[in-house]
Amino acid sequence: MTEEIIIAGFGGQGVLSMGKILAYSGIMQGMEVSWMPSYGPEMRGGTANVTVILSDRPVSSPVVNRFDTAIILNQQSMDKFEPAVKAGGMLLYDNNGITRPPERKDIRIFRVEATIEAAKTDPRIFNMIVLGGYLAIRPFLKTENVTEGLKKSLPERHHRLIPLNRQAISTGMESVKEII
Repeated sequence: MTEEIIIAGFGGQGVLSMGKILAYSGIMQGMEVSWMPSYGPEMRGGTANVTVILSDRPVSSPVVNRFDTAIILNQQSMDKFEPAVKAGGMLLYDNNGITRPPERKDIRIFRVEATIEAAKTDPRIFNMIVLGGYLAIRPFLKTENVTEGLKKSLPERHHRLIPLNRQAISTGMESVKEII
């Protein structure tokens, strides 16, 4: 099994953190992993994306042009990466900031209302809600490994937030919907 993922949006949306948590979770599960971030010089507001490869075989290159899954968090990323999803692959997106929803008919499309759900409790958990949506669709990572991935990727001073993040992941798992 190999899963090639692109996560893309604006800086400050937790794109790179989501990728890092997926990568650490895969490592905790004994998988071969690649994590390759890409971002502009801006700290927040610029574009950011990360390619994550999770595999049961060695990963020969972190460079990927076609993806099994795209997690899209803004319109610029939708325009750039929707065409790069392999036929039969899937695209997950948050509706906030998307002016043109995905149009492809040869992939599965899912939406998670992470912005709306995060606004109910804490906007900082937006990315964990999105991550939960992904984990519901592709449940090959064990929950305990995702928790370990959180511990590895969060500085120790933020470990008190792990229960909030775990709840956000659960919210995303419950609220993701397939678009027909």
